[in-house]
Amino acid sequence: MKPRILLIGSSGQVGHELAGILPRAGEVVVPDRAAFDLTRSSDVARIIHDTHPQIIVNAAAYTAVDLAEKEPEKARAINAEAPAAMAAAATELNALLVHYSTDYVFDGSKDSPYAEDDPTNPLNVYGQTKLDGENAIRDSGCRHLILRTAWVYATRGKNFLLTILRLASQREELRIVSDQIGAPTWAHEIARATSSMVERHAAAAAGDTPPTGTFHVTAGGTTNWHAFASAIVQEAAKLPGANPWLNAALGGRTIVTKRITPISTADYPTPAHRPAYSVLSNERLTQSYHLQLPEWRDQLKAALASV
Repeated sequence: MKPRILLIGSSGQVGHELAGILPRAGEVVVPDRAAFDLTRSSDVARIIHDTHPQIIVNAAAYTAVDLAEKEPEKARAINAEAPAAMAAAATELNALLVHYSTDYVFDGSKDSPYAEDDPTNPLNVYGQTKLDGENAIRDSGCRHLILRTAWVYATRGKNFLLTILRLASQREELRIVSDQIGAPTWAHEIARATSSMVERHAAAAAGDTPPTGTFHVTAGGTTNWHAFASAIVQEAAKLPGANPWLNAALGGRTIVTKRITPISTADYPTPAHRPAYSVLSNERLTQSYHLQLPEWRDQLKAALASV
């Protein structure tokens, strides 16, 4: 019998993709967002106990990195206290908790890909609250998969891909930071990897439990925001002019950008400090689950081919 899977955060970038993919792993229950408040731990616990799932997938998060500097309490409630409540309920039900975290738990001082066990040192409120959520899950003793990812984008919602396309229809020159290094990761690929991991757990026989713990789940390769923006404009220009998605992303206009100029982080100050180096090693994921996400440029091409 396939397990009951409670999917929290189905309206987000990764959550939306999970809603379409996870059903192959089990019976997916998506709670009505209006029926509970993620800032209230009691609501979170009630939803879980009412559903009585074997697997909980938490794709909900407070992701407004700069706004979190002004709203630390709200960020903490959603990113740390809600996962703590989920972990407590998962422990009581002996359920597996799948939770997403971020490259922002690191400070970016390293110059080689971060492993899961490298020392953490968040530079901003968002990163600290996500780390607190991770630690609450580990401290609970529940069975868990903490999946750290980075530079997430999708063809819907609010993200760097759609921002660049909107700006490309408005400005002849874009000035984009080039000294922050990472791996842009398509939400669809994160969802696919998650579903594969969940399927392993759902199909596991007694005494043959797949590995649990913390795993990095990001695109292969490295780039920077400037190079990513340049690739977005280049690949979008190859799409048919009559493409409805592209037309909507451009606001009914055409791409007018002629120059994409690299700038430094110092030239574009933001309320929240960001790590200069955000590349995560996926070696543990590959060794434990035989999964390897495509290179970031291939993911971008696939994302645009899917619209």
